[in-house]
Amino acid sequence: MSELTTAGSAGPVVLDVWFDLQCPDCHTALADLSALRARYGDRLETRLRHFPLERHKHAYAAAQAVEEAADQGKGRPYAEALLARTAELNAGGEPVLLALARELGLDAEEFDTALIDGRHLLAVDADQAEGKAIGVTGTPTYVIDGERLDGGKGQEGLRARIEEIADRLLAREGA
Repeated sequence: MSELTTAGSAGPVVLDVWFDLQCPDCHTALADLSALRARYGDRLETRLRHFPLERHKHAYAAAQAVEEAADQGKGRPYAEALLARTAELNAGGEPVLLALARELGLDAEEFDTALIDGRHLLAVDADQAEGKAIGVTGTPTYVIDGERLDGGKGQEGLRARIEEIADRLLAREGA
């Protein structure tokens, strides 16, 4: 999922964000991620990681669609646009994934083929397995400097906690 990261590989602080593209709390978390990018720029690398929840019937297909968008060079914009449309995805299902691909100028036919042939299943499954291994149970979940912060129980105070950890790490790195 290298295309779903911000910053260069030299970014001294890494924030992994485990998300479900049909999750309303993940939609809410977009504002925090934008604010963090604005504050830290390339000093904070944010990596979006898949964790589709079973209760969201379109989340697994949406995660595969993001991987296809990444293959076509627009993974991050696609993921963020889809997170902004969680209600639309809930109501419209997989056709929303294809419509968004067209809106972003991606090859919608290739999207449809990718969803049918399952070429991105392993990438999604690998993220989910890694998340489970470190104790992720809901979304969004943030991991920074080995500390897991559960946003599925509410976003209140999480951005401040992430900033506190990032500031400490950047001060230690001298960035």
